[in-house]
Amino acid sequence: MNITQTIIQFPEISLTTRDAHKLRGYFGGLFREHSPLLHNHFEDGRLRYAYPLVQYKVVDNVPALIGFADGADLLTQLFLKIKEIKIGAETYPVFSKNISQKNHELSVNKGLYNYTFKTLWMGLNQKNFQHYLQLAEPERKGFLDKTLQNNILSFYKGIGFRVQERILVNGTFTEKQTMFKDKKMIAFAGRFSSNAFLPGYTGIGKAVSRGFGTVELTM
Repeated sequence: MNITQTIIQFPEISLTTRDAHKLRGYFGGLFREHSPLLHNHFEDGRLRYAYPLVQYKVVDNVPALIGFADGADLLTQLFLKIKEIKIGAETYPVFSKNISQKNHELSVNKGLYNYTFKTLWMGLNQKNFQHYLQLAEPERKGFLDKTLQNNILSFYKGIGFRVQERILVNGTFTEKQTMFKDKKMIAFAGRFSSNAFLPGYTGIGKAVSRGFGTVELTM
């Protein structure tokens, strides 16, 4: 399956990783009338329960908007309309912005790919977090590998890619604490190898629209 991805970056603006959700709030409000894809809410206020096709990230201090499929086309249409970014009380004029659009062939079992998490991966929900805590240290790695495998499968399903092949994952993970909606959460830094191809800047796991779980394809 082929999928279109658009990436917009603002190289002259420096933000922190935790500002990603503020990017979401700003652009989701600014272009609210254009599409629910920008904020994952329908006009009547209902949540859009699906993989977010527009994601907001801060990677290496550079703010970025990522779009897939219909989200990719939407960001292309809005690119010229972005004149400034407001984060809290700060307004950042946009003097330069970069846009790239690529078509990716999604596949499983055509190679072995190596990835690094550029932002923390929030792979655990309330249910499997409790299970994770009960595991002995040697068992936790296998549990996280399986969880990441399911996250990749969820991404594929979310963009309409149905796979028959088994997705394999082998990762190295480090526990980190992060704040999510004013609560302390466990998330993970690390890297992994998989037979599943993921475009760079894909978000995997929970809260990907807010910048969590951003992967980078490495050599």
